Amino acid sequence: MSIKVGINGFGRIGRLVARVVLERKDFELVAINDPFMDPKYMVYLLKYDTVHRQFEGTVEAGENAIIVNGHKIVVKAERDPAQIGWGALGVDYVV
Repeated sequence: MSIKVGINGFGRIGRLVARVVLERKDFELVAINDPFMDPKYMVYLLKYDTVHRQFEGTVEAGENAIIVNGHKIVVKAERDPAQIGWGALGVDYVV
């Protein structure tokens, strides 16, 4: 059973957390919240990181989601993270 993770904020730290979670088999990235970014821009920033290397998997934008290596990750754009139903999304921990 994997630990389900949600990320609030997809800046430098959020993207690095996402990379670590996506590389591990015992974690599953379920949702990302960032009110200032749309899924297309998230895909670009995750895929092309000039400091930490280009992401080696597949990354594409969906409707209110990004798809990484065939796995759908829900994307929210809520300014107040308390308003997100993290539990309803199955998230165990929010970073």
